[in-house]
Amino acid sequence: MIAEIVLVLVVLVAIGYLIIKKYNPALTLIIGGLVLLLGAWALGHPLYAAGKGTGFGLFDVFMVFKDTILDQLKAAGLVIMVLFGYSAYMNTIGANQVAVNYMVKPLRHIKHKALIVPAVFLLGNVMSLVIPSASSLAIILMSILYPVLVGMGLSSLTAAGVIACTATIMPTPLGADNVIAAKTLKYDLIEYVGNNAKIAIPSLLIMALAHYIWQKWCDRHEESTGVADPVEHDAKAVRDTTGIPGYYAFLPLLPLILILVIGIAAMFIKGLTMDIVVLTFISFFIAVIIEAVRHRSFKEIQGSVVEMFTGMGRGFSQVVILVCGGSLFTTGVQKLGLIDALTHSVEGSTGAGLTVALIFALATCLFGFLSGGGLAMFYAVIALVPGIAAAAGVNGILIAMPMQLIANLARGISPVAAVIMIVAASIKVEPTKVLKRTSVPSIVGIVSVLILSVFLLPY
Repeated sequence: MIAEIVLVLVVLVAIGYLIIKKYNPALTLIIGGLVLLLGAWALGHPLYAAGKGTGFGLFDVFMVFKDTILDQLKAAGLVIMVLFGYSAYMNTIGANQVAVNYMVKPLRHIKHKALIVPAVFLLGNVMSLVIPSASSLAIILMSILYPVLVGMGLSSLTAAGVIACTATIMPTPLGADNVIAAKTLKYDLIEYVGNNAKIAIPSLLIMALAHYIWQKWCDRHEESTGVADPVEHDAKAVRDTTGIPGYYAFLPLLPLILILVIGIAAMFIKGLTMDIVVLTFISFFIAVIIEAVRHRSFKEIQGSVVEMFTGMGRGFSQVVILVCGGSLFTTGVQKLGLIDALTHSVEGSTGAGLTVALIFALATCLFGFLSGGGLAMFYAVIALVPGIAAAAGVNGILIAMPMQLIANLARGISPVAAVIMIVAASIKVEPTKVLKRTSVPSIVGIVSVLILSVFLLPY
């Protein structure tokens, strides 16, 4: 077993190093998984039961890769692709931008300056339901919201710091991480998101308060040092919404609305089931019909309609293949026999569940700090959680949920996170200045997640 442990550690260190150096995470995980599978074959561990594989171990390595992709597509992969496609279509027809514009307007009516910072943070997290990409949301808000906030009297670094933290841990059944975790842990998606909300919503409120206190302290401290207050920003990435009807703002949220409606109806109509892929496709075709009626021509809009399927392809290449890489890596570790060894080591140990949960959470936090986000690690190890949790005698959600939430919060403490660099470049300051504004609220959020998970998640 020593050779197996050394191989896994070497590959794990290599994967972490390459991801930190900005190599493609999905490709890195796939290569690492293939190396582990090759090692398992070379060390005499069968990849398939007798008569199940190709008949030749080297070919079996790539058969495992094929089976991994098929398994992910049959599980959470299709859901992720459809959600990506719908978001891409909403962006193409301008519905996402209209929705953001409507959400920003109420901020102009806030009379007390002290309420602006927490209000912006919480509103930004709600906006992440419409635009789930942290980088894309930051680009849009820096162009639409940033000038408004500066005009209302906020310092540029306060405005930038809050915007850089907007896409964090908003609970939603449309989130790819929620979909994957629910499928892996065999939870109903809505039930899993409900548990997510018990941790995420109180943590968001605590972070909003932390933002208010921290940004105020930073402003007072920097006033004495004469720090310049830059006001330049880049608006090139934001689409003009002139001519797009205001009612388009509800279209990005239509899948969520249908989920709520069907969920309520299912309580009264026996046998009625809810399928997120079906509801998203229904939302898509409703949007297509609305677009066709508005333009009075299907031929004119068919180019934008195809963006749904182009977006699905991006969902596969950006997220599903990353999940496949993580699953392949996990399979390699399993074939080497290390998962069985790990589960036996924690089986029946008093307090093992909490210890394992804490180790996984802190490892995710460290990885997120070094790489700019912890979701790559979350996707890589989520498949291990059910077995480890069962051996430790705890519910898998106690291990998975803190990892998932911290993976998203880690962007706010990482100097190499894309969203930090985008916001810093927009106002022409060093990333460390924006990081100073995001780090403390993010650390408060991480601590809040850990504490609330221990007391509120099922054991």
